[in-house]
Amino acid sequence: MGPPRFTRPKAGDAQSSSSNLFVANCGPAVGLSYETIASAFAAFGDVEGVYAADDSGTRVIVSYGQVDSAQAALAAFNGKPCAELGGRSLHIRNSVLQPIGKSPVDHAIPVSRLASEVNIPGLYLLHDFVTVEEEQELLAAVDSRPWNKLSKRRVQHYGYEFCYDIRNVNTKRCLGELPSFVSPILQRIASFPNLDHSTASSILDQLTINEYPRGVGLSPHIDTHSAFDDLIFSLSLAGPCIMEFRQYVDGSIVPTIASSTEVEADNSHDSSNMIRKAIYLPPRSMLLLSGEARYAWNHYIPHHKIDLVDGTVINRSLRRVSFTFRKVRRGPCQCEFPQYCDSQR
Repeated sequence: MGPPRFTRPKAGDAQSSSSNLFVANCGPAVGLSYETIASAFAAFGDVEGVYAADDSGTRVIVSYGQVDSAQAALAAFNGKPCAELGGRSLHIRNSVLQPIGKSPVDHAIPVSRLASEVNIPGLYLLHDFVTVEEEQELLAAVDSRPWNKLSKRRVQHYGYEFCYDIRNVNTKRCLGELPSFVSPILQRIASFPNLDHSTASSILDQLTINEYPRGVGLSPHIDTHSAFDDLIFSLSLAGPCIMEFRQYVDGSIVPTIASSTEVEADNSHDSSNMIRKAIYLPPRSMLLLSGEARYAWNHYIPHHKIDLVDGTVINRSLRRVSFTFRKVRRGPCQCEFPQYCDSQR
């Protein structure tokens, strides 16, 4: 279970004494660790915890065991420079418990940096798959071509276009070969570790390029089984993010069968109903979804402007551009996961 959840107080709440304080101009994004904050506030009583108040990294909740301790800290620190915290002037109000499910930054799920730590069969991640120079060349190449503007992001399709209305691909309408600027990527994919398909670079025939502005994410979904074959490669450029994987444990929720091109967030499901795992995708990394990871796990990118990884706040950049390579399927899917398969349901 994650830490208690609190919220920024409303005007009326701020006037009521509480053992929990909302503290602004304070947090990891301004160079103050939770340990340093706890040490400074411990001068007034036992501090039970310091938590992120939102996704800014500049506002925290300091939780005391006693109301009197919290009120003493509020009187001493509010609106005044705090020598113990680098001379920062803090802005403090009383805080209240937040309803479950409303936390802007999810602390309940650990974020792995390596695919082996996530432990989902068929999931692989290679860091620094392209160099900084190659990244800039790829971004320049896509920016020189026209984008299709959707509600929250821009996309480009090559090979075949994913049709959002039918959530599938029209195999009778080929847009042509993949662009020449991705040829080096395709050649490198052929030598991807743990990949038995030595001809992967020649069989991938569909590319979707997505540009996600800061804070825009991806709804939980499984890429449509009948649309694409087993291997899905996704190259992250320009900015980092966290990708979460979900598997519903009791079968009460039928997972969305869709495409990774959807971006509307859906985080409403009760977390007790699912297994959740997460991995950090740094810029220039290549993710491979295959087997169970591709067919049986929803993947999801939260709509956050910052991510919390190993207690470190990582700000997302103004844009993240993903190159997703797939092979269009020619016939029904016959995978080993019929409960998630639109061909077999």
